[in-house]
Amino acid sequence: MIKILLKYSFLAAISWTIIIFVLCCTPGKYVPTAHWLELLSFDKFVHASIFFTLTFLWLLVGFKKNKLSLSFMIFIIIACIGYGGLLEMMQATVFSQRSGDWLDFIANSFGCLMGLWFFRKNKYRLNFAN
Repeated sequence: MIKILLKYSFLAAISWTIIIFVLCCTPGKYVPTAHWLELLSFDKFVHASIFFTLTFLWLLVGFKKNKLSLSFMIFIIIACIGYGGLLEMMQATVFSQRSGDWLDFIANSFGCLMGLWFFRKNKYRLNFAN
């Protein structure tokens, strides 16, 4: 599985970036709601998970291309957090029936940082998959 993900890391990262955009610009009336999930902060978990995956995939791209320097990782984190912030601003101003939320932005950013942490803790495993 890891070998396939490494082989198609750029395609996976681009695809996931587009999927996030489509999900965020979907009108609110098409987004399922379950009020009991709000008690568990499920929405924030989803935001963090989505951006965790985004960050991890882009870091895989850098790993595959042997460009995984500290400056590249910082660039990826800033880009992913910025993307999350931009989407929240667009939800507040551009997309219909959506609203931007600071707590969603914080969850997005937390997911990005956790993606970086998880990648750094497990990148040695990727060396064996190459």
